Amino acid sequence: MEQEALIRRNLWLDPRDGETRFEDFAEEWLETVSPRLELNTIAKYRSFLDNQLLPQWNAWPLVAIFNGYVEIERWLSELHEEFAESSVSSYFALFSTILNGAVRARMIPANPCNGVRVTNGEFDTERLVATPAQALRAAMRLYELGLGKSGFVLCLMDVYTGARWGELVGQQRHEYDAERRGIEIRTPLKEVAGKVYKGGRKSDDHHSDGQKRPPTRRGNSRPKKGRTKTPAGSRFVALPPGIAVLYEELMDSHRDPFVLSTPEGHPWRRSNFRIRFWRPAWDGNELDDVGAGERRPPILPTFTFHEGRHTHATWLTEDGIPEVARRARLGQKMKGIARVYDHVTPAMVNQILDALEERWLRSLASLYPGERAKLVAWFPHLRSRRLEPGPGAHRHFIAI
Repeated sequence: MEQEALIRRNLWLDPRDGETRFEDFAEEWLETVSPRLELNTIAKYRSFLDNQLLPQWNAWPLVAIFNGYVEIERWLSELHEEFAESSVSSYFALFSTILNGAVRARMIPANPCNGVRVTNGEFDTERLVATPAQALRAAMRLYELGLGKSGFVLCLMDVYTGARWGELVGQQRHEYDAERRGIEIRTPLKEVAGKVYKGGRKSDDHHSDGQKRPPTRRGNSRPKKGRTKTPAGSRFVALPPGIAVLYEELMDSHRDPFVLSTPEGHPWRRSNFRIRFWRPAWDGNELDDVGAGERRPPILPTFTFHEGRHTHATWLTEDGIPEVARRARLGQKMKGIARVYDHVTPAMVNQILDALEERWLRSLASLYPGERAKLVAWFPHLRSRRLEPGPGAHRHFIAI
């Protein structure tokens, strides 16, 4: 009678469904949701399942996990001993998401992950913020490490646009607006299992002339695969004049479809760039280091490419840029009622470009004579630049 009452109220769960193994349900869940996920998200979920979730829970029936609160807590404690807190949070989030699916599939009555505390309340890692002079010197070092103009401009684009890694290295020629002097960020480059994808397609599938994809029956709608992290991430980012000139000069120096490419013209792999070039540029090296040709003092040790995004945001805050303009440039949406009523104006965009250009000019003025001579040899147009400080200050020229 009790079972019949539960059935009538649509509350009855078949006990046989609860005996489904976690591995079987997890694999079916991933196969079902994969068509809606980005390739890198699928790869991430696959890695989490194979390395963290299935070794612990593969043979467990779903109903046993539902009744296994203590075992879940023990598993979390073991993860915290081996992995960073942010990683543990990611593993547990996927575990909880899969179990939510089991609840909706009426295999278990509730998610046992609800209410489980994942974090230890650790302090957030303090982010480093580079100065314009440090960014310029790191860019020069990347030039000298064999990357030439591409490495130089990539470093400066990092701190002067605040764009993410994939948004920059995925830039193609047709995505630069020569009239407005800025880049369109629509389909960033994504790396999955050693292969790079642009717009959901392998990078070597793109037209060699860098033209846009042919129109589809879906019209101008944004492709699901390969899109930006969030809808707000699809944006136009104007470049300050000094950086725009360098970017255009880089485009004129080669005919590869990806503007910020390797010296061989291929798309960058993040780990390869970080280990071989980014870390030596910022961390420096000693004469006895392997492969060290000369000693290079550190600029800002451990500074990461993503911290260039934090640096850009901090610069804009220091320069008094309104929050709505800062968030729009970084590809973030405003929170609360400000999302409805606050809007970016041309005056705000000009304020950003003026502030960034002033930082660029001041970084040029900070170079030592030997550094200036080297920079002029690479970029002759920099031989004479005018530095314009803020209102009320005296204008003067810097010759480098």
